[in-house]
Amino acid sequence: MNILVYRYGSICEPDIISGFEELGHKISQITDEIYHKDLIFADQLKIVSEFLLSHPQDAVFTINFFPVIAKVCNIFKIPYISWTVDSPVMELFTTAIELPWNRIFVFDREQYREIASHNPENVFHFPLAVNVKEKQEVIRNASTSVRRKFQSDVSFVGSLYSEKCPYDKFQSENAYVRGYVDALMEAQRKVYGYYFVEETLTEEIIEEFRNHLPGFYISPLDNFLTDRSTVAQLYIGNKITAMERAITMEVLSEHFAMDLYTGSDTSKLPKLHNRGFAKTLTEMPIIFHESKVNLNTTSKAIRSGIPLRVFDIMGCEGFVLSNFQVELSEFFIEGEEFDCYTSMEEMVEKAAFYLEHETIRKEVAHNGFLKVQELYNYPRRLEEMLKLARVL
Repeated sequence: MNILVYRYGSICEPDIISGFEELGHKISQITDEIYHKDLIFADQLKIVSEFLLSHPQDAVFTINFFPVIAKVCNIFKIPYISWTVDSPVMELFTTAIELPWNRIFVFDREQYREIASHNPENVFHFPLAVNVKEKQEVIRNASTSVRRKFQSDVSFVGSLYSEKCPYDKFQSENAYVRGYVDALMEAQRKVYGYYFVEETLTEEIIEEFRNHLPGFYISPLDNFLTDRSTVAQLYIGNKITAMERAITMEVLSEHFAMDLYTGSDTSKLPKLHNRGFAKTLTEMPIIFHESKVNLNTTSKAIRSGIPLRVFDIMGCEGFVLSNFQVELSEFFIEGEEFDCYTSMEEMVEKAAFYLEHETIRKEVAHNGFLKVQELYNYPRRLEEMLKLARVL
């Protein structure tokens, strides 16, 4: 097959291209958006249309969903395959998902359930994958000194969300609304496996966000997105994530040698070792492999799905300690292929246990590695995807 991959710079894109090529497909790439982040819908339409006119394709693929590309593919009558790796993806709430040539794959089952009825034959729940071969090659080629450099007792790679939290623009001075939302966020922060924010918001609170949050998100395209979903997922979900990650790092750093690889401000966490940004391709696999305990703390906007971080850690044969996440416990065996916690106290207890029991820790990490190596490698997952998309 000839497959056009429209890229915007996701870290998954090179792995997916390699996976398609390993299956024998011919890949073309459009990379304009990687280097020009100011592209507008008209630019996307022109770039993709002109490419398809001069280079006919059997399918177009993107990470996450691009409504304009969906419309172009519908005109050309070729399948448009998209695979989400983020949540929320606000573009999934546009009416463009209803087009018949779409093949939309969503990693988070809860987001899938929100949109599936709008195109039931062409929207699929589909967990993520990992490029095991590439990550293992990076680890094998790392020198002893490099491996030693990235050794950790407990580590986390990722943002604290403090620098990208749109909730912080909320300017309401309504004491009742502020108190209600603060209490709601604190309650949700302590609950894993069920996101109840959206159903507990009142119309008064939603209106307060509309009126007192500059730049409140409104889709520029025809859509079925509700302000309730926007407030709950885009704004409050991100804020709870920032709260939870700050508290998580503080608690862990009080008990263990805690290394954080991030560009976020950690000045209020003096016992935390901020190691700065990790290079995704050359350093992150070594960090995951050489850390005794790799923490996964899932963004609250990912309500049930398994984040890419978990697959990446397992693909590096690293040990995963994660917050409880419904799908993680469905697709992997708790205590045998990963472990999870449902409170800060349990997180500390389990981190201490696995730091003290090396043999068990390594066995769990190895079992997780074997699972993703067999079932969640990109060639296998992409072949399954293409069959579901009815293009093979």
